[in-house]
Amino acid sequence: MIAIIDYDAGNLKSVEKALAKMGEQTIVTRNPQEILSADHVILPGVGSFADAMENLKKYQLDAVIHEAVEKKIPFLGICLGLQLLFESSEESKGVEGLNILPGKILRIPNKEGLKIPHIGWNSLNFPNKGRLFEGIDEEAYVYFVHSYYLKADDPKIVTATTQYGTTIHASVEYKNVFACQFHPEKSSDVGLRILKNFASVRKEEF
Repeated sequence: MIAIIDYDAGNLKSVEKALAKMGEQTIVTRNPQEILSADHVILPGVGSFADAMENLKKYQLDAVIHEAVEKKIPFLGICLGLQLLFESSEESKGVEGLNILPGKILRIPNKEGLKIPHIGWNSLNFPNKGRLFEGIDEEAYVYFVHSYYLKADDPKIVTATTQYGTTIHASVEYKNVFACQFHPEKSSDVGLRILKNFASVRKEEF
């Protein structure tokens, strides 16, 4: 069972539908017992960093997420879900993230000819190819929608990058924690393969 964390953020349904298409059993929930007994946990989301952190705290899901990570349940953050795993975001000054991984979320720099938010397909490079990208070729295209991007403190956890006015850390992996700035659920066959790779990770590996 894959638990999709419900904290009133957008994009939960498209993740649920993509996983159902692959034959995966899912539950959209904010119940701590259901999350902590799941085989995998996904934190999706679109929206504001500050609102998301406020909702996670309101439903006491911040503590549940930390417990799930500590229990070594394979955990995947998607888009805003990636950003929340880090320390802070320029979008919401003074708001602390979950602090599960070291790094900060920065605004994509203004450059002539670049539209912000960044919406569309970009290719990936693999500085440290992680388990999410098994069977996926370098320069594969995935779908992004974001105005802010990750700059991770530790380059060793960065498994995919893309270029959009700057180098964007597009995916990370550290032990049982995985995250993507892009939307695998909206990235056609490549995205479904990424979700399948995540679903095949087992807790016993950690």
